Amino acid sequence: MEQPAGTTPDPMTETALRALKDIAVPPPVSWMPQTWGWAVLAVILMLALAIWFALWLRHYRANAYRREALALLAGVEAKIRDPATREAGIQDLAVLLKRVALAGWPRDDVASLAGDAWVKFMGAHGTQATGQALHRALDDLEYQAGEAAGVAQPKAEAELIADARTWIERHHVSA
Repeated sequence: MEQPAGTTPDPMTETALRALKDIAVPPPVSWMPQTWGWAVLAVILMLALAIWFALWLRHYRANAYRREALALLAGVEAKIRDPATREAGIQDLAVLLKRVALAGWPRDDVASLAGDAWVKFMGAHGTQATGQALHRALDDLEYQAGEAAGVAQPKAEAELIADARTWIERHHVSA
């Protein structure tokens, strides 16, 4: 039965209410590991993460020349697609590919390569995905005009650019 507002409860209820204490809350749980094994595991994980980051950074920096070459390839691609500058674009593509090779291999191994030796070098260090359009265009390029190099149709232009992009992205450089 409820008592009306303003009335006092009986003395037994008052005594019981005064004897009530607040709920005891346990202390907060510490985030610190309770055993040394967890601390060792944390240190090992931090070291592994630091090593992984260092290796990733090294790989990222080692491939900076690839990113730069791919950015330059966009300008060369525009030249190759324009009939008025196609021949200069193909020459620029050859120069770009030689610069990429010089960034990845010693100058003595790459600088003197031309014609068939250059094509063989690119094939040996490229992937199977690299097509033949690039090899056809670069073989004896110094002796041929742009039209004679087999890059007159839009399909051949696209294949040449795709092959160059594939070689830049996927060529294998020995450590």
